[in-house]
Amino acid sequence: MSTSTFTSTAGATPIEAKLRGAFELAGRILLAAMFLISGLGKVGSYTATVGYMFAAGVPGALLPLVIATEVLGAISIIVGWKTRITAFLLAGFTLLTALFFHNNLSDQTQTLLFLKNVSITGAFLLLLANGAGPLSIDNRLKRNSLLQA
Repeated sequence: MSTSTFTSTAGATPIEAKLRGAFELAGRILLAAMFLISGLGKVGSYTATVGYMFAAGVPGALLPLVIATEVLGAISIIVGWKTRITAFLLAGFTLLTALFFHNNLSDQTQTLLFLKNVSITGAFLLLLANGAGPLSIDNRLKRNSLLQA
């Protein structure tokens, strides 16, 4: 593969361009899956999650917003719709989650969970900077608007 494969499709072979799109889609799915599963899990364990939030000093009344953020944000990232704004919002959400729920850095497990959230925030910032890629609703809408112009 040429060095331009993962930074631009210009000059890439058709196979390289398809691989890039597939890797970007797979990355979005892997990144968002945790949020989708977590959000749906909170629906099933609503009362326990409210208690966990309360113990961390976060009002349980925010849980519907948390569930909506995780589920709708994950779907948006997976299909690549409004990817940059969703990535920005989920980056903030993920960083706030680390600060509120994984702030006991003297506990090795909490430190690892904190760093996991910081790493995920970095992945969302990459999506913010680069967009969803060719296999996305964003790209299709962009192509359609260029064709109509």
